[in-house]
Amino acid sequence: MRDLKDWKGCPPPAPVTLEGRTVRIEPYDRARHLQPLWDAFGGMAINPLLRYFTQADFSGIEGFDTWSEGAIKSGWVREVIVDKASGKPVGMAHYMRPDPANGVVEIGGIAHGGGMSRSPLSTEAQYLLARHVFEDLGYRRYEWKCHNDNAASKRTAARLGFTFEGVFRQHMLSKGENRDTAWFSIIDSEWPVVAKAFDAWLLPENFDAEGRQKRRLEDIRAEIAKADAA
Repeated sequence: MRDLKDWKGCPPPAPVTLEGRTVRIEPYDRARHLQPLWDAFGGMAINPLLRYFTQADFSGIEGFDTWSEGAIKSGWVREVIVDKASGKPVGMAHYMRPDPANGVVEIGGIAHGGGMSRSPLSTEAQYLLARHVFEDLGYRRYEWKCHNDNAASKRTAARLGFTFEGVFRQHMLSKGENRDTAWFSIIDSEWPVVAKAFDAWLLPENFDAEGRQKRRLEDIRAEIAKADAA
């Protein structure tokens, strides 16, 4: 654990552009991104895609726009995930609920369009977003929270290296129903191993000619942790 005697906090997360091998993360711009994101999410197919989000279902792009503007005004920092091969937006994520004084921030409001399926795009996007928080902004704790019924989100958090911390029962209301929230985190002392695993997994040689992974991210991380502890 770092020495905190002279801790002065962190800057709040702000819109940022981050470059990876397969994706570019760029700040949301309504004029440039609203329609392409709506299209990437399949238009009205956005409602089942965002079934675990707390807002009511959208009746069209206007509702998505209104919700987006409200979320951003409330403090969500929206980042758009762009597929560098096509140049098109394929997903979004948000830095949320920052606590700069204590070095804590959450990544949430994550949605991936069909263009991100069966590819390294989502993994690299999450790596870039986490690396910016820990290495550029100096945060101590990076949180992932999801509806406890959202099994896919919980599997993704564990795969990416987040540690499950428990369930906050009756944490909030979502679409007129109770939501129990599962909490996960990565802390700064864990980040070096998590980052090394991302770097190794994302190497081109870790994928075959059809783009399938040769080694799982979880296995790589476990091997690195074991080697570092030896």
